[in-house]
Amino acid sequence: MSIIDDIGTIVGARYIETGPDFGRFGRDWSGALRWTPLAVVRPASTGEVAAILAATYGAGVPVTPVGGNTGVSGGSLAEGALMLSLDRMNRIDAVNAGARTLRVEAGAIVANIQTAAEDRGLIFPLTFGAQGSAQIGGALSTNAGGANVLRYGNARALCLGIEAVMPDGRVMDLMSELHKDNSGYDLRDLIIGAEGTLGVITGAVLRLFAQPRAIATVMIACHTLENALATLNALQAATGNSVEAFEYMPDVFVARHMARMAGARQPFDATYPVNILAQVSALAERDAAPDDAGRIPLHEHLAGALADLMGRGMIADAVIAKSDAQAAAMWARRDAAAELALCDPPFYSADVALPLDRVSEFLETAHARVASVDPKAVPLWVAHLGDGNVHYTVRMSRDDRGLETAIVEAIEDVVAHLRGSFSAEHGVGTFKRGSMARRKDPVALEVMAAIKGAIDPKGLMNPGKVLPGS
Repeated sequence: MSIIDDIGTIVGARYIETGPDFGRFGRDWSGALRWTPLAVVRPASTGEVAAILAATYGAGVPVTPVGGNTGVSGGSLAEGALMLSLDRMNRIDAVNAGARTLRVEAGAIVANIQTAAEDRGLIFPLTFGAQGSAQIGGALSTNAGGANVLRYGNARALCLGIEAVMPDGRVMDLMSELHKDNSGYDLRDLIIGAEGTLGVITGAVLRLFAQPRAIATVMIACHTLENALATLNALQAATGNSVEAFEYMPDVFVARHMARMAGARQPFDATYPVNILAQVSALAERDAAPDDAGRIPLHEHLAGALADLMGRGMIADAVIAKSDAQAAAMWARRDAAAELALCDPPFYSADVALPLDRVSEFLETAHARVASVDPKAVPLWVAHLGDGNVHYTVRMSRDDRGLETAIVEAIEDVVAHLRGSFSAEHGVGTFKRGSMARRKDPVALEVMAAIKGAIDPKGLMNPGKVLPGS
């Protein structure tokens, strides 16, 4: 029997697909990458995943795990590999409200996990644009970030335990609900963020948090990023570190949004170089209960803090959303970033992290370096300013691989000089392996290669991803 026949006996013939048309399993989210996998298999349990990997390991067949296939770094490229989709493994167990935890299978959709938490008066705060189709296994495998990292951390910080199937089919059970466990190496955090190169995450224990009693969403205008950062620190001090999101959109982004999106509106009556979308939440009833006039204390306190900042010249304008619809419109502007970046090819999109106080320096220097390489290039950028993550997209003057490489290396030079990272929240995948070779500490690369070789000596798990030369 062939390996396909072997796997068919494990999952059933209806759950293994071969043929020329693999639909979403034959391309990435953007459509930039296309491939033909050996087959797509959809197991229903950890036991089936273990049996599949035992079979592929024995036969020397490469395996690429895939979640919602919403990644933007080429991590699901699977030419000739068996694609392992966990979409049938989507069980979400009952919320443990006392411990504020939730057990899920890796194929559970992030938005469905959020709903399960909200039904018990809690939240799962991993928030990003693709949450309606992204699966938690993929989010953990890439250590996804998003808008709420400022307060809650990346996906790794939201996970207490995992279950993972190793390349040879053995199951590693780390499904702990412990907040402290110093019993040896932290293998959970090793598997999280490994992009499927060390094994397949099949389950997770997630952390849940109290649902805010009140939320305030506000647009803030500043003249400089330095003033914006000072505003963030001031708001954190005024609200007891209750700022959940602090998103930066420059005037060029707002202009692009106005030009390209139907029904778009200016955030302010005037135009400002720095536009910030901030969200603040309150957990205490005293900050959320409306007074006799219907005023919410959180909103009043925030308005007072903003007025003080305006009086000190740190901000130029501010608009607090008065309804859920107004707040949604503010977020829609920021959430359009990916669509606006994709609408003008050819382009290169960088996902970099900088020290918070060096974002402005990065932008100024990157603009100059990119212009020196391609004088007709047009940059567009947004940032999770609260955690220093800048999404820097360059619309190039022509579709030229050599030009793109020169732009990539110019941006990398600036990031390296500022002690930043060329990969903040999107992962390395295939697109940034060159960056890994050029920019990652050589000793760190040696250690990573040793770990990969020890856990996956045949190099079968998501080959060609993350590590240069793999």
